[in-house]
Amino acid sequence: MRQLKDIASLIRSKNAGPFVLTFDIMFSSDEDYEIVARSGALSREMFAALYKQPVEKVRLFACPNARAFKFSIPRPLTQGDLGDGDMHGGQQSSPLMYVEIP
Repeated sequence: MRQLKDIASLIRSKNAGPFVLTFDIMFSSDEDYEIVARSGALSREMFAALYKQPVEKVRLFACPNARAFKFSIPRPLTQGDLGDGDMHGGQQSSPLMYVEIP
C-alpha cells in the first residue's frame, strides 16, 4: 500500500466561492492517475467519511485528460464568518494525503 501523497503531484484545497470547498488531486503521469483510478480508493463514500459529510453532499469529478480528481463539499462555515479558521480554504487537504492506495 502507498499513500496518496506518494503518488499525486499535487493535493490541495481551496474555496470555490464563499460556500464551497474544493479539493484537487493531480498526477504527473497517466500511469499514476490510472493506478489511483483503478484502485477505487477515491470515492464519494471515502471522502464523506474522511471529512464527516453526508455522501449526498460530496461531489466527485474525475478528469482523465487532466490527470485529476476533484471533490467539492459545502464549507462548514461561510467564508469569513465568525469562527472561520481558514479564510481561503487552503488548509483542508491534509487528511487526503494519507489515503491508502492499494
